[in-house]
Amino acid sequence: MAKYATISVPKNVKKLLEGARGTREWGEFLMELYNERTTLRSKRAFEEAVSLLTPEDLTSMLTCSKEFREEFALR
Repeated sequence: MAKYATISVPKNVKKLLEGARGTREWGEFLMELYNERTTLRSKRAFEEAVSLLTPEDLTSMLTCSKEFREEFALR
C-alpha cells in the first residue's frame, strides 16, 4: 500500500490546481506537472546552448561524438 503525505498550500492555489487537475488523482497530476517542468527546463537549456554555439562548433561536436562512439570499446 502506498504511503501518503499532506502538502499545505494556500486555498486559492488549491482551487486553481483542482480546476487543472480535473478527474485525475493528485499524485498523477503532480507527477505530470513535474515531468512537464523538467522537460521544459531541459529544452530551454538545450536551446540556450545551441544559441551560444556556431554551426562550426555543432559540426565539430557531432564529428567528435561519432569518432568516440566508433572507437569506444569495453575491455
